[in-house]
Formats: sequence, structure tokens, C-alpha cells
Amino acid sequence: MRLAWATDVHLNFLSESAVRAFCQRLTEHAPDVILLSGDIAEAHSLERWLRFVLDEVQRPVWFVLGNHDFYGGSLAQVRALATSLCAAEPRLRWLSACAPIMLSPDVALVGQDGWGDGLLGTPERSPVLLNDWRLIEELTGLYGAALRTRLRALGQQEAAALQPRLEAALLEHRTVLVVVHVPPFRDACWHEGRISDDDWLPWFTCHAVGEVLLAAAERHRDRSLAVLCGHTHGSGVAHVRPNLIVHTGAAEYGHPQLAGLWLAGNGALRLLSV
Repeated sequence: MRLAWATDVHLNFLSESAVRAFCQRLTEHAPDVILLSGDIAEAHSLERWLRFVLDEVQRPVWFVLGNHDFYGGSLAQVRALATSLCAAEPRLRWLSACAPIMLSPDVALVGQDGWGDGLLGTPERSPVLLNDWRLIEELTGLYGAALRTRLRALGQQEAAALQPRLEAALLEHRTVLVVVHVPPFRDACWHEGRISDDDWLPWFTCHAVGEVLLAAAERHRDRSLAVLCGHTHGSGVAHVRPNLIVHTGAAEYGHPQLAGLWLAGNGALRLLSV
């Protein structure tokens, strides 16, 4: 199975003709599935652009949600939308709500949105202000310790949702591909060729998900984990453990691109091109 992966495509900033051209670039690689690792659009336009991409590529579209996908709405509202969309259209899959997907007899796929949970870096002293905190209903009106508590809870919820599905996939498959939006480790938090500093790390990593991945890699040393993420718009590769590697995809507003073409088969998972 060939999977074309893109991240942080922000289709709400583009015209229909530009999105159509992007879809054509994806299908040039003859993928079986399109993987989108979050920040597809915003709350009011997510359904429109998912349906548009699905019609253009004429292939299954599997996705996780990013923080921008909730802008102008609420977590509850957008999650309900993703659930109903996928129920109505089988070619759409919100990976956070899916059981492990078998890509080949030895390779499985799981996904989870993730959230910047404020546990790495120096959140108490960070001067960074994100639009998340004024454009997502559940985060508005929160500041300081109250905001950090809410973000930690969101990260823990994401980790708790991922853990049993990841464990199930590892019990049955030698290799598991994990798709998340937020980098789960400091070493995967790439931006402009560098690892983000302590002011940005709290909001651009999901430490709780990282802990789940580390524990799984330790329990299953005979298995391999490959993680795809985005969020930072910077590309890089982090070899976190001998059996745990994280690929962070590049992105640029107004210019969505292929982040990687993957092949699952013959007992392995391979990156064909970037």
C-alpha cells in the first residue's frame, strides 16, 4: 500500500483551483491512500475541504485533526463533525476514532490528534500567545495556571486514547505507523532547521503522547514504531530509540506539499520520497 502524506495544508487559505492543483500533485505519485496529519482547514470550512479533496483525489483520505481545525469552533463540535462525516463517507477516516488499520500483514496504522500540553520547556515563563487560546471555545478565557491545567488534561486525554490502540497494533504487527499532529518529543519539534526553544516547546509538543510511545517502544523492543507529525511547519527526523523514529513534515502557508510517500508491504514500512 502506498500512502501520500501531507501536513498542515491549511486549505482555507487557498482557492479551489489551488487546492485542485495540490490534489493533482498528490495523485501523481499513484498513492492508495492520502494521509493528512492535521491543520486541514478551520472549524467552519473543514467539512467543505475534506469533501473537496476526497472528490478530487478519488482515493480514501485518512486524517487526524490539528489545532487550526478547531479555530472558530469547539473541540466537541469539530469532533462530532469528524465522526458524522466519516460515518456518512466510508472513504474518510478520522484516525483518532479508528481501530488499528492493517496496511499489510506486518504493518499497521494508528492515529491520534495530540495536543500541545505545556509540559516541556518553560511554560510558566513563555511569552508565546497562541490563537488557540482565543479561537477555540474550550480554551477561551483561561490564563496562567488554569490554561496550563486545561492543556495538560487535553494531552493526557489524547495519550489515554492512543495507548490501548497502539498496544493492540504492536501485539499483532511488527511495524506500526503512528500519525499525530503535534510532535511528541522535543527532538521532533523542528522549526526552520532547529529544535524549538523553551518558550515554544510547551505549546508545540505533546509530552503525554511521547510517554506512551516511549513505553510502547520499551515493552516491544522487537517491534518498530514510525511516527508522522506536523504542527511546527519545520521538517526533520528524530531517532528517539533504536525502534522509534519520528518524521516531522514541512509546511508553508499557501503552498501545501507532499511531506512523504510511504510504502507498506513485504513485511516493512519504507519512505520512498520526500
